[in-house]
Amino acid sequence: MPIQVAALYQFTPVEDPSALRAQLQPLCDDLGLRGTLLIAPEGLNGTIAGDDAAIAAILAHLRALPGCADLDVKLSRAPAMPFDRMKVRLKREIVTMGQPDIDPLTDVGHYVDPADWNALIEAPDTIVIDTRNAYEVALGSFQGAIDPHTRSFREFPDWFRAFRKAREADGPMPRVAMFCTGGIRCEKSTAFLKAEGLDDVYHLKGGILAYLEQVPAADSRWEGECFVFDQRVTVKHGVEPGERRLCPACQTPLTERGCERCT
Repeated sequence: MPIQVAALYQFTPVEDPSALRAQLQPLCDDLGLRGTLLIAPEGLNGTIAGDDAAIAAILAHLRALPGCADLDVKLSRAPAMPFDRMKVRLKREIVTMGQPDIDPLTDVGHYVDPADWNALIEAPDTIVIDTRNAYEVALGSFQGAIDPHTRSFREFPDWFRAFRKAREADGPMPRVAMFCTGGIRCEKSTAFLKAEGLDDVYHLKGGILAYLEQVPAADSRWEGECFVFDQRVTVKHGVEPGERRLCPACQTPLTERGCERCT
């Protein structure tokens, strides 16, 4: 597979997002990259694709930016270019939760390496929550994970407050373990839970993508495929392209039952 795909993010203060966009758009174009990079005052986020040399060049450039030396990157491959064009966009948030007082640079949950994830989620005193949207969860998730049935990440705070109230009617909230595609949503969701007064909060470092890359299929607790935001639609163990396709009518990922939006 000749195309390398890089899913990346970094929370770091960006003083002038517009100036950074003006720098990155022509650089990505010159390198022949395609995909999307989001820039906000809180950092960078995106998925980009190109040949190995181009990906190496852009990652080196991004890691040289202030606060980006530890840029979180998950690499995978595709048989063909999975994006139509290159977009560098300005946003208010690099992942939209709508909670302006949440700062992942200040306080987040405990990171759990993929190799240690199985033991955590199998512990009887752990609640496992999938922080992704309903259409993503429908294609695959970890065994026993709770699906909030959210349509967007903005709905997660209200869902969790209601879930916590109902759960604590039976006793104190137990340990919470959360996961998402590449880790970025959990940076905010765990920061949110900490701000809500919960301390025993954990999340999968590198997200599902890191787990599928590092944990052998024989030891995996993952069921199904993982939705990705490009034309591959999903990936499976080994971060290889999956088998899912999009509905030609509404572009919703097809489940085993077909299109749940059109039926």
